[in-house]
Amino acid sequence: MNKSEIKVIGALKQEGRFASAQTLYQLLRKSGESTGLATVYRTLQKAAAENTVDVLRTDEGEALYRLCETGHHHHLICTSCGKTVEVEGSAVEKWANNMAKENGFRQVRHVVELFGTCAKC
Repeated sequence: MNKSEIKVIGALKQEGRFASAQTLYQLLRKSGESTGLATVYRTLQKAAAENTVDVLRTDEGEALYRLCETGHHHHLICTSCGKTVEVEGSAVEKWANNMAKENGFRQVRHVVELFGTCAKC
């Protein structure tokens, strides 16, 4: 990982919740970093491909990123404050595997995100 990538990942860690590339770029700029927006996007896409960040899409299609430290999992996300909880999904995993098998598919991937309002909101 080069110096710019380390700074982008550091900004994502500092944010502590799902954040857009634009948000991370602004954090870096405010802290005096000269990392370009293209570098932020490239770093996040690389990290997503390596499964080191979680990615979810808003209703508007914007990608949001968060550091991932636990491997494959699912999220419960508050639509008001952005609080995110990682949730275990063995029933989803079983269902996805069964659907793939029944239909002759291999190497199936899936994304499950649950959205709602947390108790504080």
